[in-house]
Amino acid sequence: MARIFTAKVVTANALIEGDVIYLTADDQWSRDLTQGELITDEAHAQLRLLKAQSQVATIVGAYLADVKPGDNGPEPTHFREDFRRTGPSNYAHGKQEAEANV
Repeated sequence: MARIFTAKVVTANALIEGDVIYLTADDQWSRDLTQGELITDEAHAQLRLLKAQSQVATIVGAYLADVKPGDNGPEPTHFREDFRRTGPSNYAHGKQEAEANV
């Protein structure tokens, strides 16, 4: 039996800075998960992933991450994605300095 498709976002790392980024509906990259395009169609998700993977001068490691709709946009459904969106864990800088992540 085929698995049911769940909502996704395209995520990757910025090639130069290494930050976690999300593909938006207008083909931009955002460091904020809530601005990522919430994809609910499997075929569309594969097309968006191919689009992202072709941007080798901008990003590295693109993949589809499971999310769910939230009040302010996509929200992670797995610990890994929740952890990734707050930035590096080795010391407080960047996103980790933001009051919302403390």
